[in-house]
Amino acid sequence: MFAGPFGDSSSALLGVRFCEILLPPRTAKSFANPHSPIDDTPELLMPTVMASPRASLPVSLWIVVVLMGFSAFLNYLDRGNLSIAAPMLKEELHISPVRLGFLLSAFFWTYGSFQLFSGWLVDRLNVNLVFAAGFFLWSAATAATGVVHTFAALFLLRFILGIGESVAFPSYAKIISLNYPPARRGIANSAVAAGLVLGPGFGMLFGGLLMARFGWRSFFVLLGLLSLLWLLPWLTFMPKKHHAIALDHDSAAAPNLLEFLAMRSAWGTCLSLFCSNYLNYFLITWLPFYLVRERNFSLDTMAKIGGLAYLLGACFSLLAGWLSDRWIVWGATATLARKTVSGGGLAAAGLFVGLAVAGGPRFSVAALTLGVVFFGVTASNTWAITQTLAGPKAAGRWTGFQCFAGNLSGIVAPAATGYVLERTGHFFWAFMIVTAVAWLGAVATFFLIGPIKQVTWRQKSLSSSYGGVSNVGAGL
Repeated sequence: MFAGPFGDSSSALLGVRFCEILLPPRTAKSFANPHSPIDDTPELLMPTVMASPRASLPVSLWIVVVLMGFSAFLNYLDRGNLSIAAPMLKEELHISPVRLGFLLSAFFWTYGSFQLFSGWLVDRLNVNLVFAAGFFLWSAATAATGVVHTFAALFLLRFILGIGESVAFPSYAKIISLNYPPARRGIANSAVAAGLVLGPGFGMLFGGLLMARFGWRSFFVLLGLLSLLWLLPWLTFMPKKHHAIALDHDSAAAPNLLEFLAMRSAWGTCLSLFCSNYLNYFLITWLPFYLVRERNFSLDTMAKIGGLAYLLGACFSLLAGWLSDRWIVWGATATLARKTVSGGGLAAAGLFVGLAVAGGPRFSVAALTLGVVFFGVTASNTWAITQTLAGPKAAGRWTGFQCFAGNLSGIVAPAATGYVLERTGHFFWAFMIVTAVAWLGAVATFFLIGPIKQVTWRQKSLSSSYGGVSNVGAGL
């Protein structure tokens, strides 16, 4: 039972009944075998050192939060800036809507397929340096995009950009799960979420204005080169070992792939991310084109609309992350707090994005703005759920697999939207598909993901382990 801000026992009982009605009693059961050896419902497996929920973080870890948030900002700015340039690029290279859709989705082909490898990499090597190497690669690819002149070269550079950015979210998950206690992961993840929401908004606002004034090529080159400066503070302030939560090497082994696939919660997190990413990537890749071509806004006006929407989304992401942490400190379970914010935000985002085609230009802008705001709300808690379920030992691999499955939507959403647009000549059905997918993700969050407690991974023989992680478990 939880209490705190609700004031009386009837409110607390209502909250408990809400959990009992909406949440499945067990997550660990395999689809095929109800007696799966994996159990993700026992009591939370506690690290040997756990900070109090009210304990303050060291200043160095707050700096790391800011740097991760800024890197997520650059990450999404770099992956989304091609969609901002799409109207100019389409005319310059004479690209059809279908080819433009494939170009916009090219990034996700490598970004998604490299997630498994990146998740394994950050669990095995120094996550700070792996992240720095990926950051360098994607920034260099962004700068090079501004100097090529063929469709094939652009396609190749989007591939390279995807490889570099594939290390980002497994790295965030590993860093946060190692260095931040559960009651602080909402604000840490919301900083990353705010960055990923603010990046496209900044790109639309200032990127759109700068592209209109100086051309898209100059913007890409300057952005890529200036982004490299981020590496200097990261290499200076990246987390040190003595800040990390101590791990008991005898407590549990990291999972192998079959153990992971046997869990309903694993599939729930993957489906939820696929659906939320479908909405997000639809907006990132096609919103500028929609506002300019379907709603007849100028490039400058489109930039201001998109910039404002994503700025509000970033602010509400930070607010939602902070409030979910406070809710847990006040006595709510992580299950109630994380699921309500993540699932409820996704359902609301899908609703408002779908309503955007129901009215005139002003109504459409208001609905799209609310859609972006509620996407920011759901993004603030998406990875806090994963990090709690996986625990520090498996955070990189779980996140890598989840990103692999979830970012398939980055391939599907831009290409499917281009196909629907070419067949129908308008965006109505494209928006309806987004709404349906978002609601499916909300259902997965509430009903397919089980209680938000750390999985107790099946024990492995210590003789078959290296450094506390078994060789079998390294298979994910």
